[in-house]
Amino acid sequence: MKKAVMVDYRKFRFSKLNTPEFEHLKYLAYWPIFGFLFLTVERLWIRDSYYPVSCSLDDRIPFCEYFLIPYLFWFVFLVGIHIYTLLYDTESFKRLMKFIIISYSAAMLIYILFPNCQELRPVVFERDNIFTRFIEGFYRFDTNTNVCPSIHVIGSVAVMLCAWNSRHFSTTGWRIAFGLVAILISISTVFLKQHSLVDVIAAVPICVIAYMVSFKEYRKGKICYETENRIQEI
Repeated sequence: MKKAVMVDYRKFRFSKLNTPEFEHLKYLAYWPIFGFLFLTVERLWIRDSYYPVSCSLDDRIPFCEYFLIPYLFWFVFLVGIHIYTLLYDTESFKRLMKFIIISYSAAMLIYILFPNCQELRPVVFERDNIFTRFIEGFYRFDTNTNVCPSIHVIGSVAVMLCAWNSRHFSTTGWRIAFGLVAILISISTVFLKQHSLVDVIAAVPICVIAYMVSFKEYRKGKICYETENRIQEI
């Protein structure tokens, strides 16, 4: 059976933006704001020096170009959950956006106050294939600055937690799938030498705080709902 769309966006008009049916769309305004800030910090506000972030374990992690696949899948992962929740689960969309606004803004503040970089990228590649050629071009496009904490990791965790806290993906299979994808994407950042292991670890406390704030009300409601069901069963 085809899943019914929650909101008919064909009826949307800007005059209806403050109505209960469409007010969740205002969260989307954060993306161009974040994009502008990130572009400013990355391309326009070039610092005289950046603090290199790394740890000894980074040297033990080999470069592996095949992790480009999960790394790029991050874009599908993030955009996909936005589209799905916008169509079928607007409450989860709101929680997702609250998480992203809190965590991404915290990361941006760190980039501004603590300009950092990583110096882990290989100078030459041991192998020549379609993956290494793509990564070579990607390195030129994507700077090695403003990397700690990792936005890639934060975004992956945001999608995972959104799915885990949505009744649409409540089965164990879905939870495992989203968890594995989030882990694989996070791991890919260090194997591609896009991030240090420090960047990955630094993303964790930010995600914890963002989760506690953005999913707090939902967790309370879910606990009450499950408790009530157990009482009724008894």
